[in-house]
Amino acid sequence: MSEPVQLPSPWRDVRLTVVVPTYNEAGNLPILVEQLLALPLPGLKVLVADDNSPDGTGDVADKLAVEHPDRIEVVHRAGKEGLGRAYVDGMGRALDGGAEFVAQMDADLSHPPDALPGMLGALLSTQAGVVIGSRYVPGGELDENWPLYRRALSGWANLYVHTLLRVRIRDLTAGFKIWRADALRDIGLERVQSNGYSFQVEMHYLATKLGHTILEVPIRFEERHDGDSKMTTATKIESALMPFRLRSKHRNVER
Repeated sequence: MSEPVQLPSPWRDVRLTVVVPTYNEAGNLPILVEQLLALPLPGLKVLVADDNSPDGTGDVADKLAVEHPDRIEVVHRAGKEGLGRAYVDGMGRALDGGAEFVAQMDADLSHPPDALPGMLGALLSTQAGVVIGSRYVPGGELDENWPLYRRALSGWANLYVHTLLRVRIRDLTAGFKIWRADALRDIGLERVQSNGYSFQVEMHYLATKLGHTILEVPIRFEERHDGDSKMTTATKIESALMPFRLRSKHRNVER
């Protein structure tokens, strides 16, 4: 049997918390947690922020936390308040818990956990504030089974936001990334007000306004493994209106 891969310092020394918002992800969460804890990153912890999932995801998360008491934390939220609110809550708790780096990723297995060490390495070797696992830089891929309408919606959303906000990021709606703790504190999570998927755009916009370097590294984006997409008409409307609100709300944001 081959020995497990061991990464050198500083990878093995850093305190990285992966924040995973969940709503009806009982089938996917155990698989994701197993893959995350198998990474050669002994300082990695998982924080699950569950929005009172009716399928029992919160109970599944609690059982995983009992099995791995030093590496998994569960936040039970009152109800489905949106992706942005779950991330703000989870990321704030990660910072309070002493994380040096905070990752965010979906629970549906669309984001590859084995990309995290490379993304972390990009942060450790540069002064960037955030590294994005990007679908749209050279080398990035989309699962062949990703529906055509989702591809078109994603491409249109990126073009639309680029045109309005002039943010130089290819994958503006990306949800897979690692932040430096200092960058998150500089942004100020209390500033962020987006509820849905526009949370990603607002965070990128604030990071750019504050002068943080943003790197994109290629990943392969997979189709959801189990369950249903959380994209609703309400989140699409919020995402369409958000660029106009961002320009007004954060006009005077600066260091």
